Amino acid sequence: MNRRNIDIQRRSRILHQGQRGEGPVVYWMSRDQRVADNWALLWAQQEAMIRQKGLVVVFCMIPDYPGATLRHYIFMLKGLRELQGKISRLNISFRILDKSPVEILPIFLREVDAHMLVSDFDPLRIKQLWKKHLIPRLTVPFYEVDTHNIIPAWVISNKKEYAAYTIRPKIKRVLAQYLTDIPSVQHHPFNWDKVTVDVNVSRLTENIADQSIGKGPCLESGETAAMQKAVNFLTNKLKDYSDTRNNPCLDGQSGLSPYLHFGQLSGQRLAYMISRSELPEDTQATFLEELIVRRELSDNFCYYEPAYDSFEGFPEWARKSLDLHRNDKRDYLYSLADLEEGNTHDKLWNACQQDLIQSGKLHGYLRMYWAKKILEWTADPETALECAIILNDRYSLDGRDPSGYTGIAWSIGGVHDRAWRERAVFGKVRYMNAAGCRRKFDVDSYIGSVLNRENDQR
Repeated sequence: MNRRNIDIQRRSRILHQGQRGEGPVVYWMSRDQRVADNWALLWAQQEAMIRQKGLVVVFCMIPDYPGATLRHYIFMLKGLRELQGKISRLNISFRILDKSPVEILPIFLREVDAHMLVSDFDPLRIKQLWKKHLIPRLTVPFYEVDTHNIIPAWVISNKKEYAAYTIRPKIKRVLAQYLTDIPSVQHHPFNWDKVTVDVNVSRLTENIADQSIGKGPCLESGETAAMQKAVNFLTNKLKDYSDTRNNPCLDGQSGLSPYLHFGQLSGQRLAYMISRSELPEDTQATFLEELIVRRELSDNFCYYEPAYDSFEGFPEWARKSLDLHRNDKRDYLYSLADLEEGNTHDKLWNACQQDLIQSGKLHGYLRMYWAKKILEWTADPETALECAIILNDRYSLDGRDPSGYTGIAWSIGGVHDRAWRERAVFGKVRYMNAAGCRRKFDVDSYIGSVLNRENDQR
């Protein structure tokens, strides 16, 4: 077996044995919505070529995905529209199936007499349940390929890691083996059918359950835009990243999280580009720590911690500490509606919430402050966690993501953090306040920029 085949095969695992059909290999695309740098698509094509079969990519359109609004669907579908064109030119078929994968995939697989089913990996509960409920209904082999992480989640660790310092050496031990260049998908030599699929964004969004947030940021979607933005970051911003990343008044962050979330950009490709650049290693290090260690730690947490979005998922020291301070007096108490409208006494926090609504994202440093204040201003940790998740999932383009759930759990429940000096409400969970923000950046300038943008959008 050559190196290319080894690289493809070691990222996969079998979920279900079955009887191979006479029809095409089917790749069920979900988390990783791209043609380039997609190990799951490469794995499916390799199998199809060996067996001399056609290849079809299917995407299951769920109109009521938890937390997703029209804003998210429009961004996603515009990316899929570009993907459809690219995939068709490679003689690979593409289908959008307008139902839950548990319901529609078994029917589709029978209709085409599928040779086998391939999927990408996702640690989130809803995706894990889809696969759990799908398996008993399958008759064909079912394989899973982790094309989101550089090192497959089940390879890097078989347990929930306590913090970055416990997973980092495991990653470093094998990173050179996995952080490789990624082969290109080839023009597929075996036909299946020639039906052209029109990814009609307007039609496909008609039945979206949550139509309330349709106006989104002016952010171009798709693989091409994602790569252009990645190259711009590498060329123009990365050299100053360590100095600018915690200042929301500077345009220092990559802005790539929506593309990484929807799988329009490969984290491995981005890390490979940076690690092969001419920038000094210490300049690369800060961003690569976030892109590799922190990102794969988030997948690890959500994969091995079933309660990743609840109080029970917090470490024991944090649960005990927060329990001791449940009845502490809160100087302010706000409802979810108050928070959603940015109707608090804190002008900085209100600006954060408006920024999230306007732009579909929130600066990483401010997102920590934003979440921690929700803990301070709600009745208990459970309510704080619920409110933060609802707002982040609802408004952020990179919501509904392991990094988001893990970041909120870090902010409110001390996940992957250590115990700090004890104080009211927070217990030993790390505290943040506006004074600390003022030491980091020009708070008034940030607030003004958000207000100006809001006025411009009216």
